[in-house]
Amino acid sequence: MNKTHKERREFLKASAMVAGGVMMNGYAWAGAHTSVDDTIKIALIGCGNRGTGAAFQALSTKFNLKLVAMADAFQDRLDESYKSLSTKFGAKVDVPKERQFVGFDAYQKAIALADVVLLVTPPGFRPMHFEEAVKQGKHIFMEKPVATDSPGIRRVLAAAEIAKQKKLNVVVGLQRRYQTNYREVMKRIQDGAIGDVYSGQVYWNSGGVWVKPRTAGQTEMEYQMRNWYYFNWLCGDHIVEQHIHNIDIANWIKNAYPISVQGTGSRAWRTGKNYGEIYDNHAVELTYADGSVIYSQCRHFEGTTNRVDESFQGTKGKVYLSANNSGKLWDHKGNIIYNHDGKGNANPYQTEHDELFAAIAKNEFKFWDAERVAKSSLTAIIGRYATYSGEIIKWDDALNANNNLFPDQLSWDAKPKVLPDENGFYPVARPGKTKVLS
Repeated sequence: MNKTHKERREFLKASAMVAGGVMMNGYAWAGAHTSVDDTIKIALIGCGNRGTGAAFQALSTKFNLKLVAMADAFQDRLDESYKSLSTKFGAKVDVPKERQFVGFDAYQKAIALADVVLLVTPPGFRPMHFEEAVKQGKHIFMEKPVATDSPGIRRVLAAAEIAKQKKLNVVVGLQRRYQTNYREVMKRIQDGAIGDVYSGQVYWNSGGVWVKPRTAGQTEMEYQMRNWYYFNWLCGDHIVEQHIHNIDIANWIKNAYPISVQGTGSRAWRTGKNYGEIYDNHAVELTYADGSVIYSQCRHFEGTTNRVDESFQGTKGKVYLSANNSGKLWDHKGNIIYNHDGKGNANPYQTEHDELFAAIAKNEFKFWDAERVAKSSLTAIIGRYATYSGEIIKWDDALNANNNLFPDQLSWDAKPKVLPDENGFYPVARPGKTKVLS
């Protein structure tokens, strides 16, 4: 037996040993099964494009993985994902009809069948799915952001503490953290290459994303879930769902989280019924405890200049970063300190899964992304609070707020908390009028 197989067997033996349900702080740590072969079983929760991509990357690792369960709210999404994955990976996709689960409670059934779960639904569902996966003692990959409101953040932080106690690996899909140019530049910044960072600018300016028109016979719940990007209980607005990537880099480079946020935003371009309740532009200032300020901007305007990158200024120099493998450091005289060579760099989406499953196979427990990403998710949420209200929002006030966006009931006939008027338009926040904290 080679070393990799031995390590994998040790992990699965450990899972089997706790299958009886060791209790820790009210959570049962239960292994997925008691067999001791060398196959790591995975379950996919959320079968959209990103979920299918995450499963593709997991199954593309060098380890002996098998997809054994799938879950989604919609049958058509599950069917499309299953067809795509089974065509590509053949026998590594072992998900017969009885292990294909559809509906709001589908996640619980699929999680129970796996060693590792991929949580890739719209982010509004992430807190309860993460709680359940931790409760069942599973290793986890989950997409960013990890919540869309303050109560959701608190749920994730609480479950993250349990995950640490259980030594569960958790990787979260802020792939810049796993990208070579960012890692190399951050090493140098942490070693003092540009001194203390006192200002910066982070951007995600683009033309926006997809829209799915309302169809005959849809309930309001189905319409909002099909168009999840445009409703805050599901998406959090694009400052949360998308711009979190750049905001997280600001937090990473500062090795801190802002103590307050202020900003402005509006609906200037995407104003039709199809765009739900979210803004199409946000500009905020993140103020940290040392007095430094990072400027953050995101927008969805078609026909304008796109920009997705990060720049920072320090007492000894400056830095530029972007997801296209750019990474450059200068001193104050303009001399280049470091210029990253992106040729041959690994795909960071793949690296996330390679490192997760390597840790699992070796019975190592070193990935505690959940707490960090929860706090970066909260940073972005506070940005939304600031632009919607026009107020300066303090970190502690936001963290302790009780403004729960999640519906009181989950069913296809249930009503979300935000509904259209008689003309089909949804209410939109008005700075100076809208109250965001309760």
